[in-house]
Amino acid sequence: MGRIVDAVLPARMGTSFRWLVGSAWVGNLGDGIALAAGPLLVASQTSDPLLVALAGLLQRLPWLLFGLHAGVLADRVDRRLVVIAVDLVRALVLVVLVGALVTGAVDTTVVLVAMFLLGTAEVFVDTTSATLLPMVVPRADLGIGNARMMTATITMNQLVGPSVGAVLFALGMAWPFVVQVVCLLLGALLVSRMVTPRLPAPEGPRHVGRDIAEGFRWTWHNPAVRTLTLAIVTFNVTYGAAWSVLVLYATDRLGLGPVGFGLLTTVGALGGIAGTAGYDWLERHASLAGIMRVGLVVETLTHLGLAVTTTPWVAMVIMFAFGVHAFVWGTTSRTVRMRAVPHHLQGRVGSLYSIGVFGGIVAGQALGGVIARIWGITGPFWFAFVGSALILALIWRELAHIAHADEEALAAGA
Repeated sequence: MGRIVDAVLPARMGTSFRWLVGSAWVGNLGDGIALAAGPLLVASQTSDPLLVALAGLLQRLPWLLFGLHAGVLADRVDRRLVVIAVDLVRALVLVVLVGALVTGAVDTTVVLVAMFLLGTAEVFVDTTSATLLPMVVPRADLGIGNARMMTATITMNQLVGPSVGAVLFALGMAWPFVVQVVCLLLGALLVSRMVTPRLPAPEGPRHVGRDIAEGFRWTWHNPAVRTLTLAIVTFNVTYGAAWSVLVLYATDRLGLGPVGFGLLTTVGALGGIAGTAGYDWLERHASLAGIMRVGLVVETLTHLGLAVTTTPWVAMVIMFAFGVHAFVWGTTSRTVRMRAVPHHLQGRVGSLYSIGVFGGIVAGQALGGVIARIWGITGPFWFAFVGSALILALIWRELAHIAHADEEALAAGA
């Protein structure tokens, strides 16, 4: 057993890394439970499509409202304490929600307010949690560290958690949220066991606006990170456009029912597990630039393949390959960014990156609906293919610089 643990969580990466990974597994289980239980709870209170959509919006809106402020907070104070405190706040919100469910005092307004508060807290905890890994793991091991963290996300957040959440909701509306409270408390306990170095305290009085501007300036003046950030925004526009109609594509073009659509998304998650499981080998045998280039070619061809096929099993194979790419790319891009960005700017630069991810997807979803209405259900996939190909052609040569952004940062004395 000890050898297995050491292979998955190498001893050289330290005990704090193991506590962080443990917290990620527990936290992602709770978040995965909420992925299923949250929409089910909203649907149990109202059948109004506008209110149901509003619940989803209220969970994403905080990224645009508070994402930059979360980055500033992560760079100003003890990051470990921020994660613990915000997880305790999330648990308190859920306790109030559980109380309302048990007493029958819950209604649509209570649920929507809870969704917004939980979404806001998640912005702060996700932004800050992402800054802990480079504080406790050597630069050379960040790829392995990110792969382990991504495995927790795929396994618990996307595969196990939603199924558990749906089963618990069927047993009683309050049970998923009770279990999520337990997950949050356990996650906070695990993070409290970590030992992290203290960052130098900012000199003199600080202004939030100036701190945010500093993060913008650093990102813009670092060519590699700037290109990486712009690439993730634009590629997420094309991804969001295609995936916005995936359920209609699965049912109308592939002839799959609800179970088939669920299988389509599950296959993508299984591809992600395969990608992260093989990341150690991949990192040893391929350059980061090569990994990024092949990955973006796979993403571009994914859109083309889905646009032309009408065969379910072919679409399944394509989705598996895309799943491999998505999580290898996610691991690689996070690693490159963490290696390149100075510790005292990790929160602000990381929050800009996250806002780009969410903003690109939201913009793409809006475009996808319009394109599908005008050009049919495959229109968004053709748009995504052409757009991705053009973006890839523009950044192809720059990917070598992006992949070695950390070396350039060290050479510049960052």
